[in-house]
Amino acid sequence: MSKIILTNEVSGLGAAGDIVDVKPGYARNYLIPRGFAIAWTKGGEKDVEQIRRARRIREIHSLDDANAVKAQLQSVKVKLSTRAGDTGRLFGSITPADIASAIKSAGGPAVDKRRVEVAAPIKTLGAHKVSVRLHAEVEAVLDIEVVAA
Repeated sequence: MSKIILTNEVSGLGAAGDIVDVKPGYARNYLIPRGFAIAWTKGGEKDVEQIRRARRIREIHSLDDANAVKAQLQSVKVKLSTRAGDTGRLFGSITPADIASAIKSAGGPAVDKRRVEVAAPIKTLGAHKVSVRLHAEVEAVLDIEVVAA
């Protein structure tokens, strides 16, 4: 097992600033190259507090705040317009960053793109469901409509 410090939230593994043990190949080939983690060292231990401080500033602080944001998100009608072919298939796919900016432009609260979870890649026109993890215990499910531009 290899000890690493997470720099971003990784679903199923932990949040930014957590020190976790993972298999060496997972750390070396996936987490570290993509910037999700750094190798654990005694010097890196000092960085943990800075990462946790930044996380505390970004995150929703209480369960009540998360439920309030969830209510705001679920009341917003999100519509994304993108280029599509004649058959309704998109040129590319809709990313979590696209969804986060569409929520903001539709009048919803600012959502971090790392909190948006898409079950399967969105590559067709129509209605799709997307979840936004606001808190460890609160998840908002949004209906997103993808239309041709």
